[in-house]
Amino acid sequence: MAEVTRKLGLSTTAIHGGAAPPTPGSGVTSPLVQSVNYVQETGTSEGLRYTRYGNTPNAEVIQRRLAQLEGSEAALVLSSGMGATACAMLALLRPGDHLISSSWIYGGTRTLFTEDIIGMGIEVAFVNPLEPRAWRKALRKNTRVIFLESPVNPTCRVLELNSLQSLAHSEGIALVVDSTFASPVNFRPIEHGADVVIHSATKYLNGHHDILAGVVCGNEPFIDEVRRKMMVWGQAPDPFACWLLERGLKTIDVRVKRQNENAMRIAEWCAKRPEMAKVHYPGLPSHPDHEIAKTLLDGFGGMMAIELKGGGPAAVRFIHALKLFTYAASLGGVDSLVIEPRTNRNSGWVPQTEHRNRGRRRPDSRHRTGASAVNDDPSHRSRQRIPALGHRSRAHQLSGQEGRVRLSHRTQWLRKDDNPQAPLHG
Repeated sequence: MAEVTRKLGLSTTAIHGGAAPPTPGSGVTSPLVQSVNYVQETGTSEGLRYTRYGNTPNAEVIQRRLAQLEGSEAALVLSSGMGATACAMLALLRPGDHLISSSWIYGGTRTLFTEDIIGMGIEVAFVNPLEPRAWRKALRKNTRVIFLESPVNPTCRVLELNSLQSLAHSEGIALVVDSTFASPVNFRPIEHGADVVIHSATKYLNGHHDILAGVVCGNEPFIDEVRRKMMVWGQAPDPFACWLLERGLKTIDVRVKRQNENAMRIAEWCAKRPEMAKVHYPGLPSHPDHEIAKTLLDGFGGMMAIELKGGGPAAVRFIHALKLFTYAASLGGVDSLVIEPRTNRNSGWVPQTEHRNRGRRRPDSRHRTGASAVNDDPSHRSRQRIPALGHRSRAHQLSGQEGRVRLSHRTQWLRKDDNPQAPLHG
């Protein structure tokens, strides 16, 4: 009789996915194998070989688990989110190719595209992701990749993927989605037609602000190519980072759902305050993408951005009034963080001059809720007054700078080197 298998729930997959069956005497948790190299069989190159290849015991467990969570054929853990993005692009693009990117992306990714990718002889076009015709108008015969992030940093805009995946797949183009801000708990892009999913695992996947890591998910031939780029460019993670990532991932379902709940409560509180000009959070009915978010997302996320009527100076005073929010970069961990996008060079927005030309305003503060009890921060109690939030000056206005989803469409977007090199041994 054939063995009956079923798709496990997300929380169960996050804890047990990809792990070897337990045996008497084995540890309940995965052991840390802190070694650079491994004993091999003679006469074969198969099996564990060298840490830079990214196939260490700790890496392989977490990679199988992440593939199951995202519904991809395979996944690869790298040493950072930017390393994941760079190696994914290097695996997809060659000199003479054309990349179309959303203009609303992380600042580090934008720098990668405008300086390094262009420097390799690859053309890059940025489009307004909210203009459906812009994507098609930007298409060229040599377009190989469409890249976007959703939700968007820092305004939490949620992009609709159905029409975009239809466009990409009809043209044989890879659709790449940076899903860092959502996490697999809230959004799984492959279920909506994406070919490649990227995460900064530093954020929600790990959830404790104590590692740098990145993840690329896709089909097996593509991940093999990303692995080759990772080996050549030295982006493999160390075993301890993989071990910490597995430990953090086990609680992702509990953490992210709590962060969703906290962010919703704080966003509703902020939306009622007379000092607030605008609250960017997709869980609010006032958010322009609220209906799309309800359709695509399983949760609205733990990040929001705020515009205050008093502008930047008011944001500084508001931030100082917060007791449990730490002023620091990054997001996705159990600690609540806040920062001013105008002072953060990687805030993800286009230059401030371009915002003024488009009649857009950069948010004054970006809040990333953690897992603390919301009521424990006195600044978020309904009767607490926000101190002295005056109007900003004109000078300040101008100074801010286990089931698997099979791909049903063709995958001619996958590129291979004309002369693949043999594995580079350490």
